[in-house]
Amino acid sequence: MKKIAMLLVAFVMTLSANAQFEQGKYYVGASLTGLDMNYNGLSEFSFGVNAKAGYFVADNLMLYGQVGYQHIGSPNTNIFNLGAGGRYYIVQNGIFLGANAQFKHASGYNDLMPGVEIGYAFFINRTVTIEPAIYYEQSFKNHSDYSTVGLRIGIGINLFNDTPEYFR
Repeated sequence: MKKIAMLLVAFVMTLSANAQFEQGKYYVGASLTGLDMNYNGLSEFSFGVNAKAGYFVADNLMLYGQVGYQHIGSPNTNIFNLGAGGRYYIVQNGIFLGANAQFKHASGYNDLMPGVEIGYAFFINRTVTIEPAIYYEQSFKNHSDYSTVGLRIGIGINLFNDTPEYFR
């Protein structure tokens, strides 16, 4: 009986995520990076915040812009970033693959960093998601010191043009 109940819950969760990633929907989100959840060759402690705004140009495909701030403790540096990217949600179950490019600026430092991520959009209600993701950012300036691998925890809000049919 437990297996059937769990299968039913999984099926309902898949259906609820289905309408969230449809063409024409808007997305806003924010995420935290750092808190010693990432690694690169220079930093010991880092903390970062990012804000994103996106639009689903097709079912399961979102394009977004982002702006962010990161503080690195060891060389005591503040980095500002501006970027754009995209996400593809696999089989409408919340797992996503992402790719982006960011321009990062700090005093005496500029870098263009393409990145990739894989994560999961866990819906806590019909519009709000918690989005853990693992990411990698490749530095063109100095690979060994500035390329970063880390964990990001985000919150996303999916905004609808209208109410999905199954919520009416």
